[in-house]
Amino acid sequence: MPKGESPRRSLAEVLLAPRSVALVGASDDPSKTAARPLTFIRQGGFEGDVYPINPNRDTVLGEKAWPSVRELPVVPEHAFILTPTDAAIDALEECAELGVPVATILAAGFSESGPEGEAREERVREIVKRTGIRVLGPSGLGMVNVRHKLALTANAAFAEPDLPVGGLFVASHSGSMIGALVSRGKARGVGFAGLVSVGNEVDLSVGEICAATLDDPEVTGYMLFLETLRHSDKLRQFAVEAAKKGKPVVAYKLGRSSAAAELAVSHTGALAGEDDVADAFLRDCGIARVETLDAFLECSPLLARVPVAKAGSASKPRVAVVTTTGGGAAMVVDQLGVRNIDVQHPSLETYERLAVAGVKVNSGRIVDLTLAGTRYDVMSAALGILRSAPEFDLIVAVAGSSARFSPELAVRPILDSATQSPELLPLAAFVVPDAPEALLRLTAGGVPCFRTPESCADSIASAYARRSPLSIVEPAEVTVGAQAQLLDELAAYELLTEVGVAHAPAVAIDVTKVAALPENLPYPLAVKVLSADVPHKTDVGGVELRVRDADQLASAIERIRANVTRNVEGFKLERVLVQQMTKGLGEVLIGYRRDAQVGPIVMLASGGIFTEIYRDRALRLAPVSRESALEMISEVKAMRALDGYRGKARGDLDALADAIVAVSKLATRPGAPVLEAEVNPVMVLEEGKGVLAVDALVKIGN
Repeated sequence: MPKGESPRRSLAEVLLAPRSVALVGASDDPSKTAARPLTFIRQGGFEGDVYPINPNRDTVLGEKAWPSVRELPVVPEHAFILTPTDAAIDALEECAELGVPVATILAAGFSESGPEGEAREERVREIVKRTGIRVLGPSGLGMVNVRHKLALTANAAFAEPDLPVGGLFVASHSGSMIGALVSRGKARGVGFAGLVSVGNEVDLSVGEICAATLDDPEVTGYMLFLETLRHSDKLRQFAVEAAKKGKPVVAYKLGRSSAAAELAVSHTGALAGEDDVADAFLRDCGIARVETLDAFLECSPLLARVPVAKAGSASKPRVAVVTTTGGGAAMVVDQLGVRNIDVQHPSLETYERLAVAGVKVNSGRIVDLTLAGTRYDVMSAALGILRSAPEFDLIVAVAGSSARFSPELAVRPILDSATQSPELLPLAAFVVPDAPEALLRLTAGGVPCFRTPESCADSIASAYARRSPLSIVEPAEVTVGAQAQLLDELAAYELLTEVGVAHAPAVAIDVTKVAALPENLPYPLAVKVLSADVPHKTDVGGVELRVRDADQLASAIERIRANVTRNVEGFKLERVLVQQMTKGLGEVLIGYRRDAQVGPIVMLASGGIFTEIYRDRALRLAPVSRESALEMISEVKAMRALDGYRGKARGDLDALADAIVAVSKLATRPGAPVLEAEVNPVMVLEEGKGVLAVDALVKIGN
C-alpha cells in the first residue's frame, strides 16, 4: 500500500491475507527465533511483498534489509514485531503512526509478568485506542494462512513442508498448539484454512478474529484452544453467527482440574466453579467442548452432521453400534456409558428388516455381524437398515483387524453408505487396529472417524451436549470499581418480588424497643437475625425454628441476641425477621451471579443443608427462557423426587421453572445492578400451589 493511502481492506484481509508484510527485528542468524518467519515465508512460497527490518544489517538471510518501517517504500499491511519487549512497544508506536493496519507482537513480559508488565500492556492499549492499529498478541506466535501459503509465525513446527490444506480455522491461546495441530492433522489427513496464536488478547481476541472469517466460504468449521474466557462477549457473538451459518465450533478448554473457584458470599460461588461456568457458557453458545486432544482434532466432521439441540429439547442421543468385532464395539459402548449415553437395542421391526435382507445377528445391545460383516454386501445392508431405523439418532460402525490389512475393503461399505445416502442418519466409524490408511480414506471421504474409543465417545457426547445459542440479551451495565452492598433478607425479598419471586410471609421486629408481636402470622414461626452484616445466619446461631407462641418468640429473640453477639465481633442486634414456617415437598436453591468472565449466570441446585455436599446442579447463561428452565430442572437429579416419584405427590415444577426465569431476569433489571443473589431454600409445594422462597441473599452494586 503506498504511503499516505488509507487502509480500505477488511480486518480478515490485513490480518490473515496481507499483501505486504514487515518483519520488524528479523534476524540473520537462522538458529534464532526472529529468523524463522522469513524462513517459513520463503519456504511456503508466499507471493506477497516481504520487508525484513534490521537497522544493523544491509541483508537478512540473503535478502535486502531495511533500517526501519519508516524507510519502507510502502506502508505494509501487517507488521510482525520480533524485537524484545520494550523495543516491541516502540516499534508498535512507529507502525501505528505510519498507518500500518495490524501488528503482531511476539514478545512476552506483559500482564503475566507483574505490575511492570501490566503497565506495558496498558501502553499497548493506549496506542490501539489512539491510533486505531489492531494488535495480535502480545506473546503471540503469529498466524498461518495455509491457502495463501503465508506462515507468519515463529512457531518452529512450521518448518513442516506441505502444510495440510482444509476448511478448519484454529484460534489458540497457546502458540505451541497451532504447530502441534498441524503436525497431528497432517498425519491424519485433517487440513486447515488458517491458524492463529492470539497470545494475551490485549486487542484482537479469539471471538473477533474468528468472526472476521465467517463469510469466507473456504472456512467450514472452527477449533478453539482456550486457556481463559477473556472477551467472552465477542466469543459468544461469534458463536451465534457461526451457528446461523452452519459452521460448527469445537473447543478444548483447559481448567477442568483447577481448584474450586473462590468462595463468594453465597453457595452459588462455591457450586458454580470456574470450570462449571465455562462448561455452561460453551454449551449455551452451541460450542462442543471435548475432553481429549484426539477428539479435538477428529470431531468436526461429526459436528457438521449432528444438529444442535434447541432449548428445551436436549436429550441423550440414541446410538446404534454395528461391528465385525465384539470386543472393539464393547469399548465404544463402555466409553459411551461412562458419559451417560446408552447404546440402544434395535427394535423388533429393525431385526426383522435385517433378517429379510439376509443379515444374521443375535439380539443384543451391539449389532454384531461377526466375520460375515467383512463382506461388502452384509455391512452395506446392515448400515442402510440401521441408518433408516426411527429408534436411532446416530450409527457407529466399528471396523476390526481387516481395516489394517485390507483398508479399502474394510471401509468401502462405510464410505459408500455415508456418501451415497447422506439423507439417512449420521454415520461415524471407530477403527480398532492401528490402521492409518483406513482412517485417511474415511477422512478424505468426509466420514467422522476415530482412532480410540475414548475420542469416539467424547465426540459424540460433546456434539449432543451443545445447545442452540439464543439471541443475546445485553445485561445491565456494571460500573467498573462499583462498591458492592449486601441487602438484608427483607430487602432481598422486596427486590426479588419485583422480578416475580414469591416468598413466605415475613415481617421485621425492632428489638431495641417494645414492639408489637406479629398477630397476622400464624404459628409456628421462624425467627432470624435481620442484618446485612450477617449473611450466613445459621452459622452464627442466628436462626430459631418452630416457635409456637409469644413466650417462645421472646425467648428465641434473646437466644439469637446472645448467639450473634458472641459469634460476630462488635455486632449489636437491632432487628429480627419473623416468618411463617412453610413445609413443601422439597427444597431447592436458585442462584444468580455475574461471573467475571462470562457475565450473568443462573443456577438451580438441590437445596437445604446438603447443597454443597452433593453439587447436584444445572447452570445457564442468564436470562433464560422457560424452556431452558424446564431443561435445567430435568438435569438436577434431586428434582426426580418432585416429579411424582413412586406415586408420591408431584411438586409444582411449572412454578419452579417460572421462579428460575424470574431470578435470571436480575441480569437485565434496571437500576442498581444485581451482582449476586441466592434463594435458598425455595420450598416446592404440591402441583398447582406454587413455590415459596424462605431465605434470600442479594448483593447489589452501587
